[in-house]
Amino acid sequence: MKTSVKRIGALVALAGLTASLAGCGGGNANQVEPGVANTNTDQTEFNIISGISALSGGYDDNPVLNEMAENAGISITWETMSDSLSEQVNIRIAGNDLPDAFNAVGFSNYDLTNYGQDGTFIDLTPYINEEYMPNLSKILDEHPDIRAAITMDDGCIYGLPAGEQMGTAGVGKAEDYNIYTIPQYSMINKTWLDELGLEVPTTLDELHDVLVAFKENDMATMYGNDAGQTIPMSFGIDQWCWGQNIYYAGFGFTNWTNDVCMDLQLQPDGTVNFVSDDDNYREALEYFHDWFTEGLIDQEVFSQDDTQYMAKCSQGRVGVATWWYIEELMGDHSDDYVFLPVLDGPDGTHNVTVRDGGGINSGSLSITSACESPANLLKFYDQWYIPENTMQLQYGPIGTYFTGQDENGLWQSVTDEEAKEKFGKSAGELKSELEVAGPS
Repeated sequence: MKTSVKRIGALVALAGLTASLAGCGGGNANQVEPGVANTNTDQTEFNIISGISALSGGYDDNPVLNEMAENAGISITWETMSDSLSEQVNIRIAGNDLPDAFNAVGFSNYDLTNYGQDGTFIDLTPYINEEYMPNLSKILDEHPDIRAAITMDDGCIYGLPAGEQMGTAGVGKAEDYNIYTIPQYSMINKTWLDELGLEVPTTLDELHDVLVAFKENDMATMYGNDAGQTIPMSFGIDQWCWGQNIYYAGFGFTNWTNDVCMDLQLQPDGTVNFVSDDDNYREALEYFHDWFTEGLIDQEVFSQDDTQYMAKCSQGRVGVATWWYIEELMGDHSDDYVFLPVLDGPDGTHNVTVRDGGGINSGSLSITSACESPANLLKFYDQWYIPENTMQLQYGPIGTYFTGQDENGLWQSVTDEEAKEKFGKSAGELKSELEVAGPS
C-alpha cells in the first residue's frame, strides 16, 4: 500500500463559522440538532484518508492543495492509499478508528446511506449554502439535478459530488459534442507485429489470430522477460479507461455503462434496460470466454488493480491493452505501440462505444463523526469547486501542466514534447503524477 503522511497548510484559527453534524443519521459525540450547524470552530488540524492515483507521489507538496489549505486556515495530515484502499477503509470504520474525513474513496449511495444513518458520516446539508460553501452552493442552484443525485432517500447529503460536463458547448459551440465519445483506447505492440510479419488487425477475429501468434512466439522475451511471461492481452473488468468494454462494440454495444450505473442503461423512452441480460451480451461473453480459456487474455483480469496492470505493461509483457495514453501505460516500450482502430465484430458490426460522461459521483468526500469542526474543513473543500482549482487538481498546476492562456482565455496544456523536454516524461505521465482525486 502506498501511503503518504505530512502536514500541509497554515495553522490559522477561524472565527465566526458554524458547523453541523449528522441531522438525519444516528447519534455521535459531536452531533447537534438535526439540520442545525455545529458552532465549534476550534479544530484547525485535520486527518484525511484519501484514494490516490497509482502513479502519484502523494499530496504532501501539492502547491494547489497547500494554497487552499492556507486560505482556509487549516492544516491537513493526508493518509493516501492506491492499493487496498477499500480494505483499509473498512478496517478503520469497523474499528471506529475514524479520520476526520474520507476523500476519493468511492463510496456507493448504499454505503453513504448506511454510514450516514448509523452516525459514522455527518449530514452535509446544513453547510451547502451561501454562508459555508458558496462555490458548491452556486453550482447546485444552477444544476438541481446534481443536488438531487447526491441527496439520499432520507433527505440527507453524506458525500460531496464529483462530475464533469466536458464537451464543445464549453467552448462556445452551438451544438454540444461530448468528448467521452470514446472513453477507452486500445493499443497493440506494432514491433511484435512487424517481427512476425503481421498487419494491424481491423476485426476481432483478426485480433484473435494475432494474440495466438504473440502467445506461441512468446514475444515478451524480446524485452528480456523470462520464457512464458508473455501476456497477449490484458485489461480490467468494467474499468473506466482500462476495461474490456471497448471490444464489446463489435457485438452491437454503442453505449456501455460498465462501472458507473451497474449495467443499467436509461433508454430514450424513459425505461431502464439491464444490458447484461441482452442476447448480444451473452454472445460477447461466450466469444471472449474462448479467448480466456486459450490463454490469450490475462488470467488476472478479474482480480488485478491498476498498479499491477500498469506494472505488467511497463515491463513489456502485454501485447494488447486499453488505456488513454500509450506513454503512461507502456513506459520505456511506448514507442513500440500504436492505437488499434475500431474493430469490427464477428458479423461485421462496426460500432464506437460512447457514454454520457460518467454521471455524478456522490461519494467523493464524506466527513465523519470524529470531526469537531466540519465547517472549517468544508471551507477548504469549497475551494475544490472553483473552476481553475478543479482543472489544476485533475491535471496539474498552472506553470507545470498548464502553460498559459490563449487569446480567448482558454488554458493550454503542456504538449508531450514540452513535457518530455522539461520533465522527462509524457504529458499523460505528468498528469497521473500530479492529479488529485476528490470532489470536482
